[in-house]
Amino acid sequence: MTRRFVCILAMALLGACGGSSEAPPAAAEKKEAPAAKPPDESRRFPTTNQVKIEIVDNHLLGKDFLPGGNLASYERDGKKYQQFLITCASPNEATFLMMDFKTQLRDAKFLGHFGGYFGFDGETPILLFPRNDYLAGVAGLPQEEADQVARDFAARLN
Repeated sequence: MTRRFVCILAMALLGACGGSSEAPPAAAEKKEAPAAKPPDESRRFPTTNQVKIEIVDNHLLGKDFLPGGNLASYERDGKKYQQFLITCASPNEATFLMMDFKTQLRDAKFLGHFGGYFGFDGETPILLFPRNDYLAGVAGLPQEEADQVARDFAARLN
């Protein structure tokens, strides 16, 4: 069945092109629309110990499956960590995005009090959680410290 479909499709394409070897018109090519720039949510991040904040247009944290978002870098007591925030279209989208992220984490465990997960991206510990229309998280701190930072962050997202 599939082979027959491919043959019919090939014959139709050859007939449509007149059997010539010319490439199809450029207008027929499917072009990907550029993603909208993420909104500036810098007001939602704590400023204490903040070193830098930026808006990443796409692939936050270098992850192909993540859209763009806000990324803040911090340094406290010689420890460097990041907090991130992705604005989603709905709470459901934030939850689905979290579930996609969770599958990429090693040793991911559910955190009932956050409705999120803690795990490792390579050697980097990550705590992520959905809150309203956001996917938020803390990268670079052990679970106990990340939990405290994330609690403050979550309060800013209500």
